Order: sequence, then C-alpha cells, then structure tokens
Amino acid sequence: MTGTETATSGARMSSWQRLRADYRATLKSMDTEEGIDLAFYRPIGYVWARIAKRLGVTPNAITIASIFLGVGAGICFYFPTLWINIIGMLLLIWANSYDSADGQLARMTHQYSRLGRILDGLAGDFWFATIYVAICLREVHTSEFYMAHNAAIWCLAVAAGLCHAKQAAMADCYRQLHLFFLKGEEGSELEDYQALRAKLASLSWRHNFWQKLTLTFYTNYTRQQEGTSPAMQRMRRELNARYGTAPAPEAFRAEFRRLSLPLMKYTNILSFNWRTIALFASLFASMPWLYFACELIVFNAIMVMMIWRHERICTRLTQELKDGKYPADQPAGN
Repeated sequence: MTGTETATSGARMSSWQRLRADYRATLKSMDTEEGIDLAFYRPIGYVWARIAKRLGVTPNAITIASIFLGVGAGICFYFPTLWINIIGMLLLIWANSYDSADGQLARMTHQYSRLGRILDGLAGDFWFATIYVAICLREVHTSEFYMAHNAAIWCLAVAAGLCHAKQAAMADCYRQLHLFFLKGEEGSELEDYQALRAKLASLSWRHNFWQKLTLTFYTNYTRQQEGTSPAMQRMRRELNARYGTAPAPEAFRAEFRRLSLPLMKYTNILSFNWRTIALFASLFASMPWLYFACELIVFNAIMVMMIWRHERICTRLTQELKDGKYPADQPAGN
C-alpha cells in the first residue's frame, strides 16, 4: 500500500469514526436504549435527523409530521383487510422513526424544549387514540359478538387506554430518574411537580394561553407520576434536604445506577416497540381486540413489577441516606 493509499484509508477511518461518534451522541444513553431501537429505529432516525438538520427542519416539525403518519396508520387498522393493515403497520413504523428522529435532532442541534417534550408525548397519544377508536369501530362493524354488545369493546378500549397511559408515564418516570443519576440534570427530563405548579401559576391565560394549556396537562402528568412513586419522591426529598442543589454523592449515584440498570428492561418493554409487536400480532390474527387484552393483562403485570422493584430500591437508598452512608463529595482540590 502506498503512502497516499494509507493516508486515504486513514482519512476514511477517521471520517467513519467521527460519524459513529456523532451518531452515539444522539442517543439518550446505552443504559436506557431498547434493543429494537438500537438495531432499527435509532439508525433510521439518525439519517432522518441529518437530513432535517441540513434542510433546517426543527424537531417539533418532525414530531408534527409523525402525528399525521400515526393517525393515518390508525385509520388503516379500521379495515378488516390484511394488506390495508400492513400499510398501516408500515405507516406506524415510519411515524416511530420520526419519533426517534425528533429527539436525535434535538440532541444533535441542542434544540431542547419542554414544549418539544410535551408535543412528543402528545404525538403518541394521537397515534394510539386513533388506533383504539379504529379497532373499536372495526369490531362493532365486523364481529357478531361486539355487534350485539357494543359497550363491551368500548369499555375494554377505555380501560386499556387508561392503563396504557399509566404504564407509559411510569416507564418514562423511572427512565428519567436513571438518566438523572447517570448524566445529571442536563441529560435528564426529570421534572418536579411543585416547580411546574409555580411556573404554571406565573402564566396568564390571557397572554400565554397555549403555553399555559400545554403546561397544565404536563403538570398533571407529572403529579400523577409522583403520586404513583411515593418512595421515589421521599428519596428525592431526602437528597434535597441533605445536599440541596449540589449533585448527590458519586457513591450514591453509582449505587442507584447499579440497582436500577437491571430494571430498565421493564421500562423498555412498556415502550412503543413491544406494544406494536402485540398490536401487529393481533392484526395478523384478525383479532385486534387481543391487543386490549394484552394491555390489561401482560403490560399491567409488567408495570406493577416495575413499580414495586423501583420503589423498593428507593426505600432502601433513602434509609441508607438517613444512616449517613453517603457523605457529600469533597470539592475538587481538597
């Protein structure tokens, strides 16, 4: 190999390494990333994000585009025709690749905002609200049982939808807590209900209508997360009482991450990917109501296990804080 060829090969390798480093910087963390996302959605999302960055498209614009794709997917699931359902599946996969891309673009361009986080959550709500309604209408119009018992499928859907919302909220809550102790406040979207409530009170319906409306929903979302995780909130209060605004001691952060990491699999199972696997399987079986049953039985059981184990971790660490096991870190240079 000549010197020129060696230099060219080295430049290519350097370019590939830079590209890989840039891609990894768009991920939340290897601790919390889900396997299907890493293998499929994140690489595709990265390509979309690079295209959007070059064209000057914002993360929120990508999120809004994903809403239209996800709603279109839901409409396709109304029809009891497999090829139309498959089109819907492809649209939903496309929508989720955009959902991945908006976050990756935000990290790539540092365009973080609470509005973006709220809009990102609402996108999924629009997708699944459409899917739930489409499945109900499909069953009412095609199933002899649900033709005779219309209320049954709607009650099943409402129950499944409420459980879905709780499952997603708690998975997000514990994932953000893990990211908080892994990457600090800058790398996490962990919120505090009282702080949000104070911010909400400072806004005027007359002058900040849309901001106040979205923040109202988000504040209620955070309140429900905190109400379902009392041990976690006690731990946060104990940390605040002992260390104030300073970071928790490194020994504490490392111990929390060690205990929390094995439980990230529960938060990932309650994410989009495994829900859609259950949804697609029920559509291929021509029994879409089975998806609701999966939400109520399988995913609820996983949520209960996740909450129970995380709350036990928080209770243990709170007691260790009270016992003085984690003294504050010494300032650098001491």
